[in-house]
Amino acid sequence: MLYLDIITIVCIGLLIGAEFAVSVFVNPILERFDTAARVKAISLFAKRLGTAMPFWYVLSFLLLVTEVVLRRHDDGVSLLIIAAAIWLVVIIATLIFLVPINNRMMQLDAGSLTDKSFREHRRWDLLHRARVLTLATSMICFLPAILCRR
Repeated sequence: MLYLDIITIVCIGLLIGAEFAVSVFVNPILERFDTAARVKAISLFAKRLGTAMPFWYVLSFLLLVTEVVLRRHDDGVSLLIIAAAIWLVVIIATLIFLVPINNRMMQLDAGSLTDKSFREHRRWDLLHRARVLTLATSMICFLPAILCRR
């Protein structure tokens, strides 16, 4: 169980940290770029993160589900279930709201840039910040749950 706990903590912790970094560091810096550089950077980040993140999110969810199954008799199982449920809701919300915007951002080039594109990127950033807070809530449920022992 200790190894599973460590792997789960590292996996979801790094994912939340990466998402936090995008929100707090990357996007504010992108706002300072000139238009052409910003469009190129947004497109590149959208492609890279759009490729890696789905697998990382699913792996994190599967690790949380594994924790729930293996700790089903522990006192903290209800917090684990909440953590996994939050993670699942985030995945579904991401697929519904953020992925479509991200897919459009991947297609951006200087010629296709409009004010709507920038508004859409700001909307993505706002939704992304909500996602980061929600994932942090999941982590806050997860950590005490694995410390609860019968």
